[in-house]
Amino acid sequence: MAKVEPVCKERLPGTGQGEVFIAEDRGVVRLTLSNPGKLNALTAAMWVELAHAFNTFSLRNDLRCVVVSGAGTEAFAAGADISEFETVRNTPDQVEQYHENIVPAALDAIAACDVPVVAAIRGACIGGGLEIASVCDIRVCNSVARFGAPVGLLGFPMAPREFRYLIRLFGARVVAELLLEGRIFDAAQAQRRGIVTEVFESESFDNALGRTVERVCRGSPLAARINKRQIRDFLDQAAPPSLAERREFYKFANSDDYRAGRVAFLQKGTPVFTGT
Repeated sequence: MAKVEPVCKERLPGTGQGEVFIAEDRGVVRLTLSNPGKLNALTAAMWVELAHAFNTFSLRNDLRCVVVSGAGTEAFAAGADISEFETVRNTPDQVEQYHENIVPAALDAIAACDVPVVAAIRGACIGGGLEIASVCDIRVCNSVARFGAPVGLLGFPMAPREFRYLIRLFGARVVAELLLEGRIFDAAQAQRRGIVTEVFESESFDNALGRTVERVCRGSPLAARINKRQIRDFLDQAAPPSLAERREFYKFANSDDYRAGRVAFLQKGTPVFTGT
């Protein structure tokens, strides 16, 4: 595994100490949210670093998978770093900047990333942590994970550009439970509601996560990128794709990956995909 490095070497003035770290090995990027002593609560700087990282990932055809997790085992991310409320989210102008630019830039970058993204959730996944999970493609958790967005208990609603990701994925009933009741779901409850894909026991979590990543990496990177775009398109628009869009889609048939997969299937071999 490559050396773990922070996404940004320079910190934003006046922000907390949280950081985003990345490590890469054989086409798999592991991105870690880290805010020691604060359950990986998200600072404004961490949101900026997330946007930068995922915008970079989207430019690379060699990546197979991105795994997002929290440092340690207690939390994926336990919401926003409350130490910043007075300096970053105090006035109406600051709140608008935070919820119109800082947070959405990161969520949009994750959602738009063409590389498959797996959220590996241990422990608390609350508020902004849940928002990050909601824009990942696959969400797995350990059996002691818990999920919620009790922003109402802090006296404010969920911002529109963040709300849309939750409502799109989890549906009105679940979002009502999260926002109106302020529910905190355990892992089993979250799985029943479709918030997570699978729940693994803590002792076997790393191995189970490894198998999930292996399955993702086994497929064609090109096919994964196209499938991700299709998922986004169908979630984001009510109208079906046009003929021109469908014709653009079918161009995958000229790709090396399509040929490699087809030949390997016919010859009962293992395809070698290049992402082209």
